[in-house]
Amino acid sequence: MKKVIQYAVLALVIAGCSREMSPQDRLTVNDKKINEIIAQMTLEEKVEMLHSKTNMSSEGVPRLGIQDIKYTDGPFGIREENGDGFRPLGWTLDSATYFPTGSALAATWSKEMAYKNGWAMGKEGRLRGKDIILGPAINIQRLPVGGRTYEYLSEDPVLAAGLSVEYTKGSQEAGTAVCLKHYALNNQETNRGSVNVIADERTMREIYLKPFEAAVKEGGAMCVMPAYNKVNGYYCSENAHLNNEILRDEWGFKGMTVSDWGGTHSTMGAALGGLCVQMTGDNYFGQALIDSVRNGALAEEVIDAKVREILRLRFAIEPVPEDVANTIMTSQPETQKIAYEIAQKSIVLLKNEVANLPIAKDVRKIAVIGQNAVLTTASGGIGAGVKTLYEISPLEGIQKRAAEAGIEVVYAPGYKNYVMRMAWGRPASTTADPLAANSTDEPADPVLLAEAVALAKDADMVIFFGGTNKSIETEGSDRKNIDLPCGQNEVVRALYEANPNLATVLISGGPTDLRALEPYSPAIVQGWWNGLEGGTALAEVLFGDIAPSGKLPFTFPLKLEDSPAYATGSFPGSNTGEDLFTLMYRLDATGYTREQIQEYIANLPDPISEYKEGIFVGYRWFETKDIPVMYAFGHGLSYVDFEYGALSLKKSKKSIKVSFTIKNLGEMEADEVVQLYVKRLDSAVERPLKELEAFDRVNLKAGEAQKVTLEFPVSELAHWDNNSNQWVLEPGKIEILVGSASDDIRQSIQTEI
Repeated sequence: MKKVIQYAVLALVIAGCSREMSPQDRLTVNDKKINEIIAQMTLEEKVEMLHSKTNMSSEGVPRLGIQDIKYTDGPFGIREENGDGFRPLGWTLDSATYFPTGSALAATWSKEMAYKNGWAMGKEGRLRGKDIILGPAINIQRLPVGGRTYEYLSEDPVLAAGLSVEYTKGSQEAGTAVCLKHYALNNQETNRGSVNVIADERTMREIYLKPFEAAVKEGGAMCVMPAYNKVNGYYCSENAHLNNEILRDEWGFKGMTVSDWGGTHSTMGAALGGLCVQMTGDNYFGQALIDSVRNGALAEEVIDAKVREILRLRFAIEPVPEDVANTIMTSQPETQKIAYEIAQKSIVLLKNEVANLPIAKDVRKIAVIGQNAVLTTASGGIGAGVKTLYEISPLEGIQKRAAEAGIEVVYAPGYKNYVMRMAWGRPASTTADPLAANSTDEPADPVLLAEAVALAKDADMVIFFGGTNKSIETEGSDRKNIDLPCGQNEVVRALYEANPNLATVLISGGPTDLRALEPYSPAIVQGWWNGLEGGTALAEVLFGDIAPSGKLPFTFPLKLEDSPAYATGSFPGSNTGEDLFTLMYRLDATGYTREQIQEYIANLPDPISEYKEGIFVGYRWFETKDIPVMYAFGHGLSYVDFEYGALSLKKSKKSIKVSFTIKNLGEMEADEVVQLYVKRLDSAVERPLKELEAFDRVNLKAGEAQKVTLEFPVSELAHWDNNSNQWVLEPGKIEILVGSASDDIRQSIQTEI
């Protein structure tokens, strides 16, 4: 039997690093001054800091000149100023840049873009006078139907971690702290306010905690938001294992924690379980906390520790004076340009069977069909939106680019659109909209279909826009399925029969079922919810001004039932209920009275979500179980081909470097995302077939060749041993696989660790 080497990650890091202060330790440089402040404070002043002051702020120490802490929603745009119930206040200078949403950013596979995104958000946060951005949202995309898949980054922890670190660095170097969310295992919206997630320690450590760990230890994140759900029996806001043992003791977190809005459930549990600030209200962290100290149930040192962590962030983030904040427009050309650049790099070419794309030079008339070509995506649904200064729709982008080439563009809606009806504190309007569907499974409208087919027959090319919208993919609920809504499959089939020179563009945040659409779409593009310049970037790709270079950050399954949570029977379960956040803060979405809402909250369900698939999430599941997929993790085509040279390997005790040459064989400049996976050849431990360990985005001019080096720490090959409760590095043979996607491996090399 092989000898198993116990791997002490921390010891290796300490042994090999300089004496430079860690990103977290930088928060402690003002501790002497902070302790002097705490010594001057009354218990009442301390507790006043531990709960909300307004919907988006918590108290400072006015008597001692310590400013309030001001929060703003993210992570893809600084939210407009709002009041109770998140009702917009109607300010004139709070229009912000709408950045591509999380799955679009992740599709760039670019740490540089993640840094720029974070920096731009931090820059705009400063203009608004904000101290903390509630983001990035970095939970693993476990469910294809997940209501917040569009916010989250990836099904893979290494990709999510790499982007999270850079986003965190960018925002905080611009002067605004991040608040990592939602810590942890908040992977479903169904019953998120009360669901008890059951996961073993290995699953947590290797998959779901990895992005948080990296953003804390490498990115220096200053704030963390415990999630709504429970983990192994305890609400995240009072989960001592997550908040104290792992976050603070193991990872060395020195900053503050703030509950999700309405996510605090007790006084003593939350106080001892690692929460610093209750948002919103003071029913737990107000007088009840004072009483607990006065009667001896809680030591005042516990309160002092929370105040210390809050003040660390307060001293690290310079307050913006009231007469400076909100004096110019939040959205600025510099940050708009970054959103545009991210959009350009995020677009994924899924299929290009007969080279329908880029649009041929002899095309003189294009029929654009589908409401997703004109719908805006900056706001809508339950989740945080952006009051964007402008938003270029796909149709507008195509029209502008086509006009430059003298091409005529015609448009028809093609299908009805399902929209969630909302009204602030009153029943929603039932005014009939001829283009509005009553449900997502409403069939194709024959009148709209006939109009679309007529335009298709008379055009040189058809571009069909399908996908979802922000009423279908939304915070507060998960999708019932991943079907294309409102008869879209019927529409695209009819369009193809009328004119086979067709390309489909999917506008969505998450994956969709493409089995019925794919045979009638010679070309398919995933266009995302892609920010205020999304339409411009999309047109550039369609017309061939730039080569598509995005890669899927998650798997497109053939059918929903193939995905791990469904295949193991662990989701959705039968016990579903109302959403906690929606009940508490979005009267416009419920239409309920306050009395009805209190009754619902008092009787929230207590379901269990058991992560039976363990570490086999996303592509790990599909590849290990040999289940075919529609489009694999990391997939994305280009208008050029790339040649991968043979691999060379350089190994040390700490890291493994793999080098190779990549060449652009095409006639235009293009980016390629190179991906490195590791496969264990003789492991005695249950593992996925292979796992991503490194990636990079490479820009190559036509005909250019470049040497690329990918490096990853040997420590990343360790697994968490549930029996010994520590990281363990198993020696043995590994195969390093490099390619263009998880199912498109070009070169490999073997070594031993």
